Amino acid sequence: MDCSVQNTLMQTGRPLEFDPQLAIDAAMGVFWLRGFEATSLSDLLAAMGLSKSSFYNAFGSKQQLFEACLVRFRRRHVERMGEMLHSAASPLAFVREMLLTNAREAREPGPRRGCLIMNTATEFAGRDAAVAACVEDAARDFAAMFRTAIEMAQEHGEIPRNADAAVLARYLLTTMAGLRTMVKAGLPADELEKVVEVAMSALR
Repeated sequence: MDCSVQNTLMQTGRPLEFDPQLAIDAAMGVFWLRGFEATSLSDLLAAMGLSKSSFYNAFGSKQQLFEACLVRFRRRHVERMGEMLHSAASPLAFVREMLLTNAREAREPGPRRGCLIMNTATEFAGRDAAVAACVEDAARDFAAMFRTAIEMAQEHGEIPRNADAAVLARYLLTTMAGLRTMVKAGLPADELEKVVEVAMSALR
């Protein structure tokens, strides 16, 4: 099942008085920090700067907005991964930097948010088909980016050519998810960075 979040913006015959994408970004920050259940409509309205009528007219419901946030997060993260891969010194350097980037959140001030997609997978545990589809789509796309990097690394001689790129991609996705979860759990960055080096050694 694909995550197909439809555009719920109503055609009112006049331009909206706010930027829907900026509103989604604001809502994403709230969901990312608090989770779906703990986020109230009041929280969302305050963050987005909208009235109830504008909210429902533009986004339909809290759940529809949440699904739109998941889609936006997925697309933005995949785009960022692509940019990092393109600019990396080597495919394997991209993989290492990608994992370290997740571990380094533990060094940042403020609350540890983890990963919106992984947080959602834990919170919903597959009990909502639409949200589960959004999570599955994100996991598939993240794994696909890792697989591209692995196949490039194999062409460059950084990873053995007989290694199963699909399995390694899923291994990296699982490692990334674990790092973000442990960051949220409060593990120190230096310990997580050691885990990254172990994961990298498993690729060679």
